Amino acid sequence: MELVAFLGNDKENWGQVKALCGRMQWNNIVLVKNKNANDFEIENAEVVEIDSNKSLIGIKNDLINKLKTRLKDFEVALSIASGNGKEHMALVSALLTLPVGVRLVVFTKEGVEFIN
Repeated sequence: MELVAFLGNDKENWGQVKALCGRMQWNNIVLVKNKNANDFEIENAEVVEIDSNKSLIGIKNDLINKLKTRLKDFEVALSIASGNGKEHMALVSALLTLPVGVRLVVFTKEGVEFIN
C-alpha cells in the first residue's frame, strides 16, 4: 500500500508523520507539504509541494495534476494529522477525484493503525 501524508506548518505534529513513514513497509510514500514546511526531511519519499495561500479549488487542482502520475495503487493510506482543514479538504477531494480509495492511518502507542 502507498502512504500519502500531509505535512503542514504545525511542527508539533511532524513526529506523527515521521513515525508513519518509518514504522511500516510502504510501496511508495508521497509527502504532500506546504511550501513553507522546509525543515522536514524523510528518505524514500516523493515530495509534492503546494501553495496553501491558493484557494481550496486551486490546491485541489494542483494536487490532481501532481499526484496522478505518482500514485499506482487503487487505495492509499492517508495521514492528515498535520495541516489545516483547507489543506486536508483539498487533498481528500483530489484523491477521490483521481480516483483512489482512502484509508485513514495514524501512529499510536500500539503502532500503525487504520482508523476506518
